[in-house]
Amino acid sequence: MQATAQRELTTNNISWISPSKNSGESMPCGGGDIGLNVWSEGGDVLFYVARSGTFDENNSLLKLGRVRVRLSPNPFEGGTFKQQLTLQTGDITLTGRVGNRSAQVHIWVDVFRPVVHVEVSSSEKLTATASYESWRFQDRVLKGKENNQNSYKWAPQGEVKTRHDSISFRGQTVEFFHRNRPQTVFDVTVQQQGLAAVKAQLFNPLQNLIFGGALQGPNMVPAGVTDGQYLRTPYRGWVLKSHQPARSHSFILALHTTVAPTVAQWQQELQQPLKAARQNPKADRTRTVAWWREYWQRSFIHIEPEKAAANTPQWQAGRNYQLMRYLLGCNAFGQYPTKFNGGLFTYDPVLTDSTLKFTPDFRNWGGGTHTAQNQRLVYWPMLKSGDATLLKPQFDFYLRLLHNAELRSRTYWNHPGACFTEQLENFGLPNPAEYGWKRPAGFDQGLEYNAWLEYEWDTVLEFCLMMLETEQYAGHDMGPYLPFIESCLTFFDEHYQYLARQRGAKALDGAGHLVLYPGSGAETYKMAYNATSTVAGLRTVLTRLLGLPATYGTQQQRQQWAAMLSRIPELSFREIDGYKMLAPAKTWERVNNVESPQLYPVFPWGLYGLGKPGLATARNTYRYDPDVQKFRSHVGWKQHNIFAARLGLTEEAAELTVQKLQDSGRRFPAFWGPGYDWAPDHNWGGAGMIGLQEMLLQTDGRKIYLLPAWPKSWDVHFKLHAPYQTTVEGMVINGRVQELRVTPESRRADVVVMLGE
Repeated sequence: MQATAQRELTTNNISWISPSKNSGESMPCGGGDIGLNVWSEGGDVLFYVARSGTFDENNSLLKLGRVRVRLSPNPFEGGTFKQQLTLQTGDITLTGRVGNRSAQVHIWVDVFRPVVHVEVSSSEKLTATASYESWRFQDRVLKGKENNQNSYKWAPQGEVKTRHDSISFRGQTVEFFHRNRPQTVFDVTVQQQGLAAVKAQLFNPLQNLIFGGALQGPNMVPAGVTDGQYLRTPYRGWVLKSHQPARSHSFILALHTTVAPTVAQWQQELQQPLKAARQNPKADRTRTVAWWREYWQRSFIHIEPEKAAANTPQWQAGRNYQLMRYLLGCNAFGQYPTKFNGGLFTYDPVLTDSTLKFTPDFRNWGGGTHTAQNQRLVYWPMLKSGDATLLKPQFDFYLRLLHNAELRSRTYWNHPGACFTEQLENFGLPNPAEYGWKRPAGFDQGLEYNAWLEYEWDTVLEFCLMMLETEQYAGHDMGPYLPFIESCLTFFDEHYQYLARQRGAKALDGAGHLVLYPGSGAETYKMAYNATSTVAGLRTVLTRLLGLPATYGTQQQRQQWAAMLSRIPELSFREIDGYKMLAPAKTWERVNNVESPQLYPVFPWGLYGLGKPGLATARNTYRYDPDVQKFRSHVGWKQHNIFAARLGLTEEAAELTVQKLQDSGRRFPAFWGPGYDWAPDHNWGGAGMIGLQEMLLQTDGRKIYLLPAWPKSWDVHFKLHAPYQTTVEGMVINGRVQELRVTPESRRADVVVMLGE
């Protein structure tokens, strides 16, 4: 079936036969932790460059500039044109032909080194120029909504500037870098949130951060500086020109990010990727291609593969699943997780919202702010797609912040445990605008003064569960994650006993349970008592901890986990029109957003679903809860498609998942959004991926439910991963399972085929 899968993947490649109008019609290319937006416009080949972890003083996630390639005589003006993304090899090729003159520009990113390669080949000798273009050649004062790209958002404290980069010719090279000034938004936030006394103990990722790179080529020499404007943004270009015309040209863009006290250290370290990239580019290319090939062999979903030419909605959903997985693969080794609000592939904001005439650095909802409810949907699909190793950037993000989160609890409330908020900065504190600058006197310093985010602390539990799932799915060692998971659980156990003692004499209710009040059911059910999402999360994570192999945790630890589990209250229910259903909480005071956390016991917590007790109750909640019905949608982070799949509601799951994974309406089919966030909306695509996976494969303990919400009329070829290091590959043709391969074979006995039930 492997050869079949390779042929099917070929139909998912994206080809364009005309140049693009602007950067909004760009095509993604990437690898390792680098993302490029590649397009051709006005006879030039252009690409934006982004890299994981390039945060400035204000916590904007800055792009690393734009590169413009121009050939003379120009084969990209007035002739035939083709631009193709080849998924199998992770690269883009642009081909232009005018008469007998033709040329190719091949662009690829080294998966294992921070280097972009551009290779030009032509039928006759051409002159090539490669320009490094930057809009950060001077300081820029940010006003109004432009601050939404950083951590100040709507509440800047004085004048906020994006500081200029340092850009110059050094020998035959264009060198560029951004060095953070000593004072950053970290310092402002620490002071705001009453943590000055422990500032020296806090992790600060913005201090002494330097990032940038160098552009060079073996036949390229400096050819001056130009000025221009692109979509109302002024820029300056540093031009390299081929020393003489030739039939082939090449250049590399090497990047480097470091924490260093001096620029000289950054410059010295930059020489390593530059030197390595020049030594043996063919071997580097071979390694990169091998990585992508293995990536695609590991997992796939091809729906109606024989109908690619017809471009049916179902085929689109399968193709766009692959494209979204490609976008995630481009940040496989990032120091920071893939951002939900555009990942590495944002472009000029005026092309997403015509009122936002800002620079390409803009994205809504911040650069260094990682919103947990959104981030989770980017990362959940990686388990079933067999990409557990790609979860590392998201896990490392939290592990780095553990000490800061524990210091919050100790400083504010004098109890142990890590307090992680929903709108989380890359230094582990709440976003300062969301925390609130105008706070009532005496208001608890540990709380966000915010109608949406107050008391929303449970989203970190989903990442605890993801950590535990990598042990079951991929056999990963839980040792490095246990202290983190324990600390997150300890916070809830300690803090809600602390709050109860603040109110009265008893730390627990009459049944010996925690009183989870005040709490929050996502951002929607506020001032909640025993929010269902929190109760379900604590129950599932503690149960899974206790289910780890006996090698994890001492006897004393396990006794503590069991005792904590005994203190978790029961889920709450309600009855509407005679239907019993899950309630959002025991009680709540107001509805503030449009989420459906009453169904979180279905996903992500897995307490309800196929083969489990109470399925009718969960289905009633999906079908008859008035808020669930009102909030139902396929847009953005909405996850009703996932709920429907988990509940075996085939028709609803299929309808919503196809809507979610249909072509985006932009030139690149998987650049969805902005939805509730920004384009390309990665939590939109992630939620679509999860829904499609759950339609095909669900698990309960050792049981594997195959095709639990799959329409009989959809042919499919898929390969997905299940717990206990199991893979399931199968074909469904004309409503019948034609081929099924389970690895290891001993797990075949655990497979229950449900197609048509």
